[in-house]
Parts: sequence; structure tokens; C-alpha cells
Amino acid sequence: MSGPMSLEPGGTEQDTLAIRLSAPRPRRRHHDDPTLAIRLSGGLFSGRRGRKGPDEEAVSALAAELAEGVGPAVHPYEVAALLEADGLSAALIKERYGHPDLFSLAAALYERVPRAFPEPAAPADPWRPDTVRCLLRGLLFALPALAYLLTGPLWRIDRHAPVLIVAGVVSWAWGQALGHRAHLRLVTGRREATRTLLAGSALGAALATGLAAIPAGGGPVTAVAAAQSLYLGAAGVLLVLGRERLLLAALSPLIAGAAVLPWWEPGTLLRLALPLLALFGTLAAAARALGAGFAVPAAAEGPRPLLRLSVPYGLFGLAAAVLVMLEGRQDPYAVIALTLSMGPAEWLLYRYRGWSVAALRASATPRAFLLRSSGVLALCLSGYLLLLLPAALLTDSDAAGLLLLAAVLWTALLLQAFGVAWPPAAICLTAAVAAGVVARLAPPPGPALLLPAVCGAAAVCLAACAVTVLGRPSPHV
Repeated sequence: MSGPMSLEPGGTEQDTLAIRLSAPRPRRRHHDDPTLAIRLSGGLFSGRRGRKGPDEEAVSALAAELAEGVGPAVHPYEVAALLEADGLSAALIKERYGHPDLFSLAAALYERVPRAFPEPAAPADPWRPDTVRCLLRGLLFALPALAYLLTGPLWRIDRHAPVLIVAGVVSWAWGQALGHRAHLRLVTGRREATRTLLAGSALGAALATGLAAIPAGGGPVTAVAAAQSLYLGAAGVLLVLGRERLLLAALSPLIAGAAVLPWWEPGTLLRLALPLLALFGTLAAAARALGAGFAVPAAAEGPRPLLRLSVPYGLFGLAAAVLVMLEGRQDPYAVIALTLSMGPAEWLLYRYRGWSVAALRASATPRAFLLRSSGVLALCLSGYLLLLLPAALLTDSDAAGLLLLAAVLWTALLLQAFGVAWPPAAICLTAAVAAGVVARLAPPPGPALLLPAVCGAAAVCLAACAVTVLGRPSPHV
């Protein structure tokens, strides 16, 4: 009889192969399986020693067994290498399969097994963002403002605002540079980054407090500036080391105090105690994180990154702080909205990197990648601005000015994420100086009209820089 299950020699090799391919068995080492021919098809076929022609049934069985490795081969020599690696000797090939040598058997297997080139598995996105962490970081940027909400009735914030602004601007600029240097040191080792964070945060808090004390002339407001600077230094340590949840726990007294304000007056003592408790909790959390970093064994001492590498990041922090301060003079709530949006902004920075890598894989020419990467840039930036649009419309300041400032900050951060530091620092510094001159010299309503124009020009320059630099494949490899 002949049919799909026929085992007659001569003419049914393809049917047998199809059956075996549909139910592959684990690979075996042939030199450990001398009874392969006897066990084929339940023992109904026995190998024939000494036959002159190839043993077609044994070759079909071998083809079925090695189909997964033979299918992707593009030349019989690849099959020969597979057979050799599988332990087939010349004597075994002649005796069991009836072929004169390794290459003859490899050619027979190559002809029997159809070509099959399985698609490689899609690589995991290395830039897939942690959504919860990004949103939490945006919240943590804004939560410290609750301290001013609690302590506001106890002192004249408007009178002492310049002192706190000076301390905040210095801390912001210093924190940007310190964060960059700490991340560079993390490449060397966690202990080295911890040492950098400890020395840098203490020095930054002292510098911010000292500069704030000049316009303050001493007094209680200097103590407030010192507390603000200490908090910003400790919070920066926790954020760089990825301890966002620890920082959130430290700020829980502020959250609890602000939550009860609409229904209950906490009194002077609690209005002072809750911010101090949050400050001490943040300092303790930072000390704990630093202690864990010092517990890690020191890595092999390597070359230290140059200090000048972090300078443009500090200058960008200085320019960004000035621009945000000028926006806050028109409406403080605009600054809160912008601060909260930093979480989604960070999420979109990760998304841009992941989508750009996908665009690089899908592009066949540099021009095609330029178009795709420009589209990804437009998508991410417009998504960020659309997310911020409702908050911008609810503020008293010009919505267009807030959106343009947000575009400046996001595009500059994007370029910095790819190591392009000096162009965004120079553009943002120029915009900050121009905005400061306009705010100082132009009579109302000049600042309200000219500041958006300054931010718009900076946004256009940064977007052109991003398209030029990031539209090439090399930064994404």
C-alpha cells in the first residue's frame, strides 16, 4: 500500500519528512544512538548495512530531526558544519546513511528540507518609560510648594521673595550640574557617585544660602533660605539615586497639613512644625540613601570626568530658572502647572528615544530617517503642549507664553539627553538675558507681549537644532 503513512522505501521520502516535521522530536547525538534505523517508524524498517546507495529512510529521518537547523541554511556547507558539530564521523555517515562523505550527506539534507527563515523576535524597547515613576517625579517637583502654603500666614512672603528666588535659582543651576556629574560618576561606581553627591549637595546648599544672605542682610529669612537650600540638595540626592518613593514619604507631613487646611486651622505651631518635619525627614532619607551608597565596595579607580563637562548643564539650569521666575511674576500658578508637567515631559523624552530607534530600524536611507525622526519630534512635542494646554488656559498669564516656555524647556532637555549640552545652554541663556532685559526696561504691557516672542524665537532655534542633530542616525545607535 501507499499513502500518507506509507513506509515503503523509494518514493515516499517527502511524505515521511512532512509527518516528522509536524511532530519534531528532541535532537540526539547520533554517535550515542546506534539503533536509530531500527527504531524508525516503530521498528518496521531496519537499516541495511553494506548497501551501495543512500539509505533514503535514514536520511529522511535525519532531515526531519535537523530541520530546524537545516531550514535557515543558505548553502550546503552550512549543513556540513552542522553535521560536523553534531558529531557525525565519516565512517558513521557511510555505514548508517550510505553517503560517501560529509558533504554528500549535507547536500542531500539541504535539498530535502525547504528553506525557512524565521523572523527574528522583535527586540525589547530599551527606552520604555516607567510611567508611574515619571508621574511621581513630576508630583515631587511641585510638592515642596506646600511648605509656602502652610507658612504663608506667618510671614511676608512677598517682601522676602527676592531672597528665596536668589537661593532657588542658585540651587537649581547647581543641582543641574551636580546631577549630570553624579550620573557620570555612576558609570564608575555607586560609591563614587555617592561621594560626589554628598560633597556637591553640601557645597551647593552653603553657596545658595550665602548668596541669599547678601540681599537678606541676615535675619529669619536667611534661615528660611537655608532650609530651602538644604531641602533642594537632599531631594536632588534622592532623585539622582532613584529614591522617589522615599522622598514622597518624607514629604507626607506637608501633604497631610495642606489636605486639612480647607476644613481646619492647624495653628502657628503646626504650620511651622510640619514643614520642619518634612525637611528633617528628607535629610534623614538622603542620609540613608548615601549610607547605602557608601556600603557598596569601591570600584577600580579610573579617570574622573572633567568638571567642565557639567558646566553647560549648570548654565542651562540657571537660564531655565530665570525664565520660569519671569513667568511666575505674571502668575505663580503657571509655574505650578509647568512644574507638574515635568513628569509627562520626562515620559515623552523616553518615548522619543524609543520611537526614534524604531524609526531607525524602519528607514532604508538617511533622508527617510530624517523625515521619520522629525515626525517623532513633532509628535512628542505637540503631545506635551496639548497636555499642558488646559492648565495654560486656566492661568492668568498668557497661555501662548507658557506653552512656548514649555517647548523651550522640553526641547533643551531632549538635546541634553543625547549629550548635546552647549547649544541648548547658549540658546536658553540668550533667551533668559533677553527676557530679563525686556522685563526690566520695557513698560507694561511690553513684557507680557515681548516675553512670548523671546521664548518663541528660542523654541524655533532649539527645534531646528534638534532636527539637525537628531535627524542623523548616529546619535540613536
